[in-house]
Amino acid sequence: MTGPADVAGGRPPDVTGNRPPDVTVIVAVYNTMPYLTECLNSLMAQSIGLDRLEVIAVDDGSTDGSGPELDRFAATYPDTVTVLHQANSGGPAAPSNRGLERATGRFVFFVGSDDRLGDEALERLVAYADEHGSDIVVGRAVGVNGRYVHQKLYERNAPDISLYDSPLPFTLANTKLFRRSLVEEHGLRFPEDLPVGSDQPFTIEACVRARRISVLADYVCYYAVKRGDASNITYRADHLSRLRCTARIMAHAAGLVEPGPQRDALLSRHFTWELSKLLLADFPDLPAVTRKSLCDGIAELLDAYYTDALRDGTGVRRRVRFGLARQGAVEALSRAVAEETRQGAPPFLLEGDRAFALYPGFRDPAVGLDDRYYEVLGETVAGRLATGTTFESADWDQHGEDLGVTVRLRLAVTGDTSSVTVALAQGAMPQSADRPGARRLPPTQPRPRSPGDVTATEAAADGTGTRVLARLPVPAAKSKKGVRVYLDVAGRTYEIPVRTEGRPMPLARRWGEAEPHRVAAWPNTKGRLVITTGPLRERGGWGTRLWRVLGSLGSERKRSG
Repeated sequence: MTGPADVAGGRPPDVTGNRPPDVTVIVAVYNTMPYLTECLNSLMAQSIGLDRLEVIAVDDGSTDGSGPELDRFAATYPDTVTVLHQANSGGPAAPSNRGLERATGRFVFFVGSDDRLGDEALERLVAYADEHGSDIVVGRAVGVNGRYVHQKLYERNAPDISLYDSPLPFTLANTKLFRRSLVEEHGLRFPEDLPVGSDQPFTIEACVRARRISVLADYVCYYAVKRGDASNITYRADHLSRLRCTARIMAHAAGLVEPGPQRDALLSRHFTWELSKLLLADFPDLPAVTRKSLCDGIAELLDAYYTDALRDGTGVRRRVRFGLARQGAVEALSRAVAEETRQGAPPFLLEGDRAFALYPGFRDPAVGLDDRYYEVLGETVAGRLATGTTFESADWDQHGEDLGVTVRLRLAVTGDTSSVTVALAQGAMPQSADRPGARRLPPTQPRPRSPGDVTATEAAADGTGTRVLARLPVPAAKSKKGVRVYLDVAGRTYEIPVRTEGRPMPLARRWGEAEPHRVAAWPNTKGRLVITTGPLRERGGWGTRLWRVLGSLGSERKRSG
């Protein structure tokens, strides 16, 4: 903070016997027009009422008209809005601290100057805190304009949660209601030399110190806005700056929580989120010196905090990238990221009950990374198996009255594929399987009783998986069944629907003389291969005549093709 404050508006000190406000809202402002106007309007419209509200807005040297806009609101609402102007400090920490120095409310709430509140947010949050004696209340937040906000914490209202056994570590922004006596008792302030993530040390320590933390999930309290120009400070910071800030945050957290499961639960957020984001698709394109520095810095954090429990609880994709960074295998890491970005996840190597993701560096002596980093450790791999299962073709295969369908597929697995079966399965898959397109079968659910005959499996020539040829008997009865693959990975069975990917289907046909049936192969609304059969009950009637016409059309098409 530099120089004396230029104060516009303001509430008199609480020496006159006036009741202090219930909540002080602190707004750190730097060049956020026109979003700032909507933010301030949302504060003035709060149902809690202006007499219970104090707004302290700190202009951190704005140059876009934000300062005059703040002064306009202070002039309009002189008993509610206080504006402080200061030279630019380079981040939101200093203006947030300055707001805390002037706050008089029982609670404080921080709002980004490009974000906004729901109309009843503050009233509901304060009431919930008073009802449950909460030191911190986390109100439901949603993203606007494509801004990501983790939602797991907001599944239900929760009067009392823990930092260590809830999704709270993934919601560490300071946009929460804090009891001001907690903040002052422990001297909580924002580190002013941390350009990115300065709210995390404050929020982490407040959560560690709090006697009770509550979640209000049944009302959208906070709308987090991504600006159209993506100029939010988090989006502007470079890789090395973000690494340095993350290291500071992790060190602060480690100083508050002893080594063990609770520290692991807290720091898992930083491995899953901040550090993982440094190793995304843009990593291979960074300058070599930057990639080397990132790997060195990440390795230091892995050595300090990445316990065996954290390693085994990390998905194989992130785990391999961390392992390669730890080994200093910069080129192997770059290749792993680039290949997965370009062609998707690599195949799995199956070895009995174990499975390994074949990322670069696997069993490479020059890399020296333990197999454990590449192993699939009880995690759900349904999505990979679904995207890696490719349909190639299907044909009818009839021997006398016996009709079957022969399908050719490619699976994203290599090695021990003895468990592969292909079957016609009755009924829809559960909705939980829709997103990945496959599912891990419950241990109590067996494979289908009448699987097809897998007549051949061979490694694909390009090493991307295994090709499978299977013949599935078609029932001589009315039925609608999906073609599905069953495969054991890491000791669990997965059910994988076969997507047609727009490839041609065999023509519908009639078979059987004594009991004629028709059969068709087609993609359902999800693009999955379905085989339908049904009897033609009126011999010599319209059903048989229709199939004769279809058969003749098929013959004409073959001759003309």
